[in-house]
Amino acid sequence: MKKLFISLLAAASLAAPALANKNPELAQGGGLTGGNVSSKTSDPEVKFYTPDATGCMVLRECTDGVKQVFSLLDVSSEYDNPTRYTHIANEFNSMLVYLNQIGIDVFLADQKYFVVATRGLYHTKENKFFLNKAFMGRPSALMSVMRHEGYHAAQDCMAGSIDNSFVALINPEEKVPKYWQNVVEDTYPKQAWPWEKEAFWAGHTEGMTMNALKACASPTPMWEVYEPTPLTRKWLVEKGFITK
Repeated sequence: MKKLFISLLAAASLAAPALANKNPELAQGGGLTGGNVSSKTSDPEVKFYTPDATGCMVLRECTDGVKQVFSLLDVSSEYDNPTRYTHIANEFNSMLVYLNQIGIDVFLADQKYFVVATRGLYHTKENKFFLNKAFMGRPSALMSVMRHEGYHAAQDCMAGSIDNSFVALINPEEKVPKYWQNVVEDTYPKQAWPWEKEAFWAGHTEGMTMNALKACASPTPMWEVYEPTPLTRKWLVEKGFITK
């Protein structure tokens, strides 16, 4: 691994577009630029399904069809037979509580604000988390995206603070199961591999994201809960988060 951190374009966001030609439960990520949009709600000047629309949503300048999520019910009630989501309630709501404690708000938003096929994104600068309503109709898909993007939020925390635009590895890259390493290497640009590999792993592992977010939300620094990798430790020392 050549670098410790990745600063994702001007808006520093982490997104998860769906894979059209692969397992639909998987997500492919990348940077999205939030446009400098001054419009409100669904202003016709905003071209939907573009980075500008995403930027307008992230900056909370476009709010039509965007609602904040306070519990699983805010998501499940949007679909037929909400009881299908009952089995994921504990993990989902626990992640949501920790995200809120950290200072990260979660929203369910209309598909029009996302670049085509994007299932969700966590924005490292604005510290907001968005779920694409068009893809959240299956509990398994919802949890996959919630865990994946939630893990990026935990990576943001591991970089010293969520008040920056950087993410850091929580686990050594070699610890990620080979299957998820292969999936990421087939679908992501190489410079994003280390961070996306563990996020993909977390996205399909019950409790992994929940525990990482719990560590971030606790009074104990995250790097005292998870042993930092050598390069993560070097960064934390250089930035004054660790004194030795």
